[in-house]
Amino acid sequence: MGQISSFIDQLVRYQYLQNAMLAAILVGIICGVIGCFIILRGMALMGDAISHAVLPGVVIAYMLGASFFIGAVITGVLTALSIGYISQNSRIKEDSAIGIMFTAMFALGIVMITGLQGTSVDLWHILFGNVLAVSKVDLWITVGIGAFVLLAVVLFYRPLLLSTFDETMAKASGLPVKFIHYMLMLLLSLVTVASLQTVGIVLVVAMLITPGATAYLLTDRFPVMLLLSAFFGVVSAVAGIFFSVIYDVSSGASIVLVASILFLFALFFSPKQGIIPRMLRTPIQQG
Repeated sequence: MGQISSFIDQLVRYQYLQNAMLAAILVGIICGVIGCFIILRGMALMGDAISHAVLPGVVIAYMLGASFFIGAVITGVLTALSIGYISQNSRIKEDSAIGIMFTAMFALGIVMITGLQGTSVDLWHILFGNVLAVSKVDLWITVGIGAFVLLAVVLFYRPLLLSTFDETMAKASGLPVKFIHYMLMLLLSLVTVASLQTVGIVLVVAMLITPGATAYLLTDRFPVMLLLSAFFGVVSAVAGIFFSVIYDVSSGASIVLVASILFLFALFFSPKQGIIPRMLRTPIQQG
């Protein structure tokens, strides 16, 4: 209890901690929502690709003195388009195109970072996140991205839903399936950018996939899955920052570890899908 009261006291007193908490909660919500679509479309590797591919854009934006958010969005969208172009115009399948593009872009970013050594920039935080360094401007950008992403999901909910569960039916219904796919890529890029300060490039795919996967084990209804995923994203963010502040450890890693622990609980104890309840039901069924 003493640690909780100490954390609440710091949260009330320090503006940077309030910024961090709000940013992390927003990231937890939008990662949870977009993550559900990513999981059900089998696009987890694409999420990994875009999260790593934004690194060169971040470094270039720093070199030009621009906002790294802008650089990250541009390279994220370009990577998504490049993956689509390679897979549609060659014998290379999409998973191979993803592997080629994200490793190439990430390697380029690493080379550029090492070339910048000796400058005052600390791009290490872009790789692994530092939510406690979120500024007021970063927070407002995160709010803007979050609002845009959630509004897009609400407006395009039915087309997204239909193309996710039955692409053939979506095409037959006259829906622009390719447009929906690339719109989801844009939203994924924006969510990745919003998550940079919070969990970093290396860990953002965990926040995209883990809360959604946890929710997927607990429900068969997609609207409920969306709500649960956003909830688990928020719980992971709040608990992760708490442990980060109290034990002075990496904020991004703490958030991801909490999300992973929640997933393990669902994996073993989910009433319908959990491993332990299934083991307990099996002898009854056999008897």
